[in-house]
Amino acid sequence: MKHIVVVEDFNTSRQLIKRALEGMGHEVFEAADGREALQFFDGRNIDMVITDFNMPQMDGATLVEYIRSKEAYRYIPILVLSTETSQEKQRKAREARITGWVSKPFEIMAFKNQVERLLS
Repeated sequence: MKHIVVVEDFNTSRQLIKRALEGMGHEVFEAADGREALQFFDGRNIDMVITDFNMPQMDGATLVEYIRSKEAYRYIPILVLSTETSQEKQRKAREARITGWVSKPFEIMAFKNQVERLLS
């Protein structure tokens, strides 16, 4: 079982992702935005982060920069899920050292396969 933080401001999407991950046997911590997600990076074991890019309070790129600044979380896989098509925003996410990018809407089996690949 892996510990995964899911950061998504749209509750329906967050619940869909949570159910998929729990169905794969993982424990899921939920946050509605980047600022709310900060509570999970307190030294606990986190194996992966799945985050939206555009969110209130703190966007995905800022969250990724924060996570990467913490020694314990510097190398964990971070997957961004987003409807964002701006090349500039995608470049910003890559510079923040995301591990992968999935465009919304996404096919659930392809999403699960990417999660498993990043966790292995």
